[in-house]
Amino acid sequence: MKLPDSMRVFERGWLSSNNVLFIGDDGTALVDTGYATHAEQTLALVRHALEGRALDRIINTHLHSDHCGGNAALQAAYGCHTTIPASEAEKVKGWNEEALTYKATGQFCPPFRFDDTLAPGQVLALGGMSWQALGAPGHDPHSLILYCEREGILISADALWENGFGVVFPELEGEPGFDDVKATLELIAGLDVRLVIPGHGAPFTDVRKALGTAFSRIDFFMADPARNAQNAIKVLLKFLLLDRQSMPLADVLPTLAGMKLFHEANNRYFQLPDAELADWAVQQLRRAGAARIDNGFLLNKEF
Repeated sequence: MKLPDSMRVFERGWLSSNNVLFIGDDGTALVDTGYATHAEQTLALVRHALEGRALDRIINTHLHSDHCGGNAALQAAYGCHTTIPASEAEKVKGWNEEALTYKATGQFCPPFRFDDTLAPGQVLALGGMSWQALGAPGHDPHSLILYCEREGILISADALWENGFGVVFPELEGEPGFDDVKATLELIAGLDVRLVIPGHGAPFTDVRKALGTAFSRIDFFMADPARNAQNAIKVLLKFLLLDRQSMPLADVLPTLAGMKLFHEANNRYFQLPDAELADWAVQQLRRAGAARIDNGFLLNKEF
């Protein structure tokens, strides 16, 4: 399915989220901005596509670091109006890195400002089209997805990928998340969606197949919540490895041990010595072909 002429999708690597650029008579806008270490690349992609126009607006689906890490750089370059989920406003006003999960995950996001907020049910004009914001809790309790009924396009963020969805982080801290994931998937299933632009991976049209995969995956996690925790720990380590590309093996334990979510998951599901769980995560990445060990270093390995 061809995108409308007013839309561009920048499919990024797994460290950064995809970015969706709108260029229309109603202005220019970018949905999600990637991770901080890729900010210059994000800026270059936007500048090239805009061909001299300014970027008027940023919209964030949610405030995980891989979706808003380019905000500060784009604001500095363009002074663009920035819209964030309404329920995150107080955290950003006071720049509470703990509440925003950056400290808990060991990730980094440069501070940015916001100009207004977006709540479920509100409608945006982007690229000459109307987009409805819908609440999509589960992966993140504050996440939004954007739906254009006329075109049958869904910007799904991390609520639905072609082969699953994002880590169900609330469950790691003892908060509900699995039922929210299921409700979000049911919401998407009830829409007339012909094209999904996910937060990660290529846009896809086989929505029924993706939903089937996602429903199976959430059922798998609900049958044994420790599986979600195991997945989360692997993802946290892989994210750091994608960012750094290599790290001394001796640094893995103190790095993971410095993350609140690592401790929360371990205390709730495993009750293992930190060193044992950290070594487990390293070996899991090795077995999956996502990392290798060489001369005392853990090295990133692309799938």
